[in-house]
This record gives sequence, C-alpha cells and structure tokens, in this order.
Amino acid sequence: MVTAKEILDRIETGGHRPTASRRRVLDAVVARGDGFTAEELVAEVKGLGRATVYRTVRLLLKEGLLCKLSLQDGAPRYTLSQKLGHHHHLVCVGCGIVQEFRQSVIEQMLLNLEAGGAGAIMGHRIEVYVLCPSCQAKEYSPPEHSPRVGALA
Repeated sequence: MVTAKEILDRIETGGHRPTASRRRVLDAVVARGDGFTAEELVAEVKGLGRATVYRTVRLLLKEGLLCKLSLQDGAPRYTLSQKLGHHHHLVCVGCGIVQEFRQSVIEQMLLNLEAGGAGAIMGHRIEVYVLCPSCQAKEYSPPEHSPRVGALA
C-alpha cells in the first residue's frame, strides 16, 4: 500500500510544496483505502476550503497518484493508485469499492488492434463494473436505471 510519506515525496519530486493542507488531504485519502468523491473528502477534512481539497485532488491526478474513475452514472470517483504504473479497475456497483488489476490479455489485444491497422493507440481506460462478494452475500439489487451487462450506454 502506498503511504502518505511516499506520496509527499512524489509531490516534492514534482516540484510542489508539501503544505500542511495537502498533508491533511493526503492523510484522509490514505486512511480511506477505497474509492471516494472529492465532496466526501471536503466533508471529511474539516477546516479546509472546498477549493483547497479540489486543487489537491487535481495535483494528485497530475502526478499519477490518484486514478479518476467514471462511474456508470457519470459521477467522478477517485482512488489512490496502489500500482504506480499502468492498470485497470474493478468497481463494485453496490458499495463503490475499487480494485486495481492488470491483465496481459488486454494489453496483447491492444497491441493486436494497433498492429492490425486500427491506428496508433494513444491511450485507453478500462473500468469493469462488478458486484463484489460482500454485496453478493447481501443480495444487492442494482437500481432500475443501471445499465445491464452488455447494454449500450
């Protein structure tokens, strides 16, 4: 797991100051351990302005320390990057927990697309929406407006 000190070191290496406000936001991010919204951070870090929290989130994204996910409803959710490198995400539609994964099969498919003449792939993002084992045990039912697997959204 990435620590607040490792994140602060990366911020300093990027030429940014590790201010007390940033440290407070980082502590909240590390303590969460799962996906969160910027508004959840604003509510959690008392005494800091909304703009300070959002600027810190933007800095963490820029430095590659946070991942931004687009949920099925289009709302942005963030997660601390556990693997400082290329990866994909599993997002539980029940509780919102986010897990990172890497699959060589996906990477090979992308190489094959490019080699097959699809063009130069400039980037991609893969988020797989799942129902985690904990939510399955609770017999979670998705809301009526949730797209089903295979549905075009």
